[in-house]
Amino acid sequence: MKGLRICATGRALPRQIVTNDALSRRVDTSDAWIASRTGIRERRFCCGEETAASLAADAARLALERAGADPGQLCACITATVTPDYASPSVSCLVQQRLGLPEELACFDLSAGCTGFIYALQAARGLLLQDARPYALVIGAEQLSRITDFTDRNTCVLFGDGAGAAVVTLDQVPYACTLGSRGDAAPLWIEGPGPAHPVIHMDGQAVFRFAVEALPRCVRTLLEQSALRGEEIDWFVPHQANRRILEHIRKKCGIPPEKIDHLFKPYYSTKARNGGSGLGLFVAKRVFDQSKAIVSITSEQNIGTTVTVTFPLPEPLPAEGEECHGI
Repeated sequence: MKGLRICATGRALPRQIVTNDALSRRVDTSDAWIASRTGIRERRFCCGEETAASLAADAARLALERAGADPGQLCACITATVTPDYASPSVSCLVQQRLGLPEELACFDLSAGCTGFIYALQAARGLLLQDARPYALVIGAEQLSRITDFTDRNTCVLFGDGAGAAVVTLDQVPYACTLGSRGDAAPLWIEGPGPAHPVIHMDGQAVFRFAVEALPRCVRTLLEQSALRGEEIDWFVPHQANRRILEHIRKKCGIPPEKIDHLFKPYYSTKARNGGSGLGLFVAKRVFDQSKAIVSITSEQNIGTTVTVTFPLPEPLPAEGEECHGI
């Protein structure tokens, strides 16, 4: 199966830098509060003539230059965004116009939130498979400052503006993709067109719970589809929502194989620095053994660990009038 190879990338950022200290003069927050919870020190906001489309065009121009790709060899230009300049024309059409790309080019935008770039990559692959032209241009661009509520300190510290672009082509490389959705607007939503100015609403805890459950599951699926192991992957590049989510996911990584055989031994602990006693799993195993349960552990380093406990079915109670033996 042909996969996708990224030939080159480009990026574009607005000129205006907004630090945490600058935000603290606008909303009740501080550099220490933001940095400790998100890892963010600064973000960029569009100003003047800068928009999602102008950033997208600058990023795309750089990607094309680095790839050395002839625009006439492009079969598609796809932009993932939730903040287009207009309802129509699309950001991709504006990029086409700004860069002078051929008219015989599929140009459209795709709205899938944080996973938009992945959806756009998969869409580009589908178009490349049915087109003789070898390249596609995939862009992610946002002007989130335009829809940020600067009275909500829980969301306004997270979002900024910017764009990234990639020139991609088909190649015989390992490739797997898993797409999904959860149609619940409660954790994160933006008002649609209407008289009110749209802003981002987010339940941070709900987003956190979803991210730390979904990402490891998706990674496991991708590894299974591509017949690879976690230790064979050089880089894991997740959506960088904030530091806490990434650290929590990192802590859910699997257990090295050489340690699994020692897990149920008394006083053995992988938490020496945090004062682990090494007795928790030992006691649990004794309880399982008394119940004639079977415990199995499967673990893949850098991915996660699954512990399965299988209990035997209880012996059926004797019918009324029957004698009980061996109880």
